Amino acid sequence: MFDYAALEALAAVLREGSFERAARRLHVTPSAISQRIKQLEERMGQVLVLRGSPCTGTDAGRQLCLHFEQVAMLENGLRRSHPSLHDGQGAAAPTLQLAVNADSLSTWFMDAMAAFADAGNELLDLRIDDQDHTAQRLRDGEVLAAVTASRTSIAGCNSWPLGSMAYVAAASPAFAARHWPQGASAHALAAAPMLSFGPKDRLQEQWLQAQGLPARAHPPRHYVPSNDGYVRGCERGLGWGMHPVALIESQLASGRLVPVVPGARLSIPLFWVHLRSAQAPLERLTQCVMAAARKSLTPDTGE
Repeated sequence: MFDYAALEALAAVLREGSFERAARRLHVTPSAISQRIKQLEERMGQVLVLRGSPCTGTDAGRQLCLHFEQVAMLENGLRRSHPSLHDGQGAAAPTLQLAVNADSLSTWFMDAMAAFADAGNELLDLRIDDQDHTAQRLRDGEVLAAVTASRTSIAGCNSWPLGSMAYVAAASPAFAARHWPQGASAHALAAAPMLSFGPKDRLQEQWLQAQGLPARAHPPRHYVPSNDGYVRGCERGLGWGMHPVALIESQLASGRLVPVVPGARLSIPLFWVHLRSAQAPLERLTQCVMAAARKSLTPDTGE
């Protein structure tokens, strides 16, 4: 049987990134954390924590951390459903580590989080990544569940279709008038600056290819890793960019942003994927995520 005090120390180190912060979180000394980790590694016969700034987990370390989080969730649910079984220890509320893309967080996912928090005491720890890369966080054992655009099945996981998020390429009227006064031709799009959320962001390329621009074309780009800053950058004429339609409805209605090509939208299907072993403790969160997605996303036809 696992030493759950040691697993709690391991989870705290991997979540906080250092032995000192983990010690403060658990109200013990750093030496106590170090001793628990050392004993756990000796018992497992392998390294579980890669010491550094920040500390990270080996594959085995991350899997043990996820196991501890699932057990904590089950125990928390049992205490809430059967208060008479409370041991009087005052156990901390469990923290669920999830991966989600920034666009979902800025539009519909916060509704799911709020509904989940309203009906329980669990805490959420979000890892933000591109929708095409959140699934890798799940494969690497960093998170229990993820919102992803990947249709590829992940071993040991259940996948639920959420619907499609609609995107529109938009720019300020002044930017459009300056860079494509006669319309956004392929040549004009190849020369005009565009905004990307980060190096992993490929939405612009997908949209450009749909407009007939060769994949080898490399328009100049600015990197703006903030949804609010991204929208403001487009409004100020820094470049054109791909935006969730739900996020810029007011800008489109007021004319502060205009479509680069009217009617040329891009739909990205999204999925909720979680560890199969965590299906029971994540059931309520899954229901909240599915309900929020139904209100905001377009049903995916699978085409």
